[in-house]
Amino acid sequence: MFEGLTDRLQSIFRNLGRRGKLTPADIESALREIRLALLEADVHYRVTKELVDVVRREALGAQVSRALNPAQQVVQIVHRELVAALGEPGRFTLSGARPCVILMVGMQGSGKTTTAAKLARWLRERGERVHLVAGDARRPAAAQQLEILGRSLKLEVHAASEASPAAACAGALEEASRAGATAVIIDTAGRSQLDEELMAELEAIAGEVRPRETLLVVDAMTGQEAVNIASGFQARLPLTGLVLSKIDGDARGGAAISIRSVTGTPIRFLGTGESLEAFELFDPERVAGRILGMGDVLGLIEKAEAVVDREEAEKQAARLSKGDFTLQDMADQLAQVRRMGPLGNLLDLLPSGMRGNLADTGEAAERGLVRSQAIVQSMTPQERRRPELLNASRKRRVAAGSGTTVQEVNQLLRQFQQLKRLARQVGKRGPAGRLPGLR
Repeated sequence: MFEGLTDRLQSIFRNLGRRGKLTPADIESALREIRLALLEADVHYRVTKELVDVVRREALGAQVSRALNPAQQVVQIVHRELVAALGEPGRFTLSGARPCVILMVGMQGSGKTTTAAKLARWLRERGERVHLVAGDARRPAAAQQLEILGRSLKLEVHAASEASPAAACAGALEEASRAGATAVIIDTAGRSQLDEELMAELEAIAGEVRPRETLLVVDAMTGQEAVNIASGFQARLPLTGLVLSKIDGDARGGAAISIRSVTGTPIRFLGTGESLEAFELFDPERVAGRILGMGDVLGLIEKAEAVVDREEAEKQAARLSKGDFTLQDMADQLAQVRRMGPLGNLLDLLPSGMRGNLADTGEAAERGLVRSQAIVQSMTPQERRRPELLNASRKRRVAAGSGTTVQEVNQLLRQFQQLKRLARQVGKRGPAGRLPGLR
């Protein structure tokens, strides 16, 4: 996420940091580089100009903080202006009459249907009784996709009939209301380009269902085109928020930085991956931190809390400190790490100074996790509890079952034994001597 822009800005700030004192010429040179980095990241030219002008005024006119060197002060100013450009997300609320109707609109291929399911899952976790409506009668695959996603989430899905889309959505809304839904998400049709027919259809649906929230899903990977699409929808529909999908594949970040400033419509959510769990509330402070390489440790903690069973983690920690940790416990922890998402995405949440060379080995580490899981899953329950039973014959069977080699099985067993020895040593010291992160 934002790799290209982050790398460019980090290089600029490193060069500034090598100077003990910044002259106006140094600042102007850095601003030229920042301007080029933003434009190459597909940030709107007007947003780029305004940001650079403010940074110039602040950097040349501000008193240097005693706690920060001049280069750090420039970073602080850029961070503040990035937050301002990204804008506050606004409050997403479902208060008022029920069911609350959320209308999802967007271009074909923007990830609108998947985003509707992600939002449904997100709302259900917050206690809402969510129903989905497949409002795209023209493309049968859209309804089928939403029904499949709904089944995976165990949510009710209402398919549009052959009536007009507006009448079909109104009928589905009545059914959902009678069924006790508190939130109804309507997935609408999309097109490969904006046209009058699509806009008229969306206006008719909005007139029938009177949505409280109209969310536009835009593909962050389309860069500046995402801004143009948002402006086109905004001219015809009362948009209440934006959802940037596929943000994990956007190495530039131009759409995220530009779209709020140009359209004035707040960004509400980010789609951060393909899984239904890869969905989060937009926070400008945290996104700006990621762009500047400061990381998002809070986001990492939230991902961990979402997938880790706290009670089971406490039990595993207790067993580990006593040396009773088994290969099954190890497999469970590996599964929890993988549920947090691809390791490359998790590394993006760490400050750049903490990553070291890890960013270059994210894919290799991901493969290692998959390989370790496969090895443990190829063992019998008894072997997971008592790895000393794994003789040469059993190791060959486990290697064949997991598609690995005996050497890789031995490597996993050595890592497991090292972990147990370390845990026993720490456990003997009592609570005060335990590892800070053991619990």
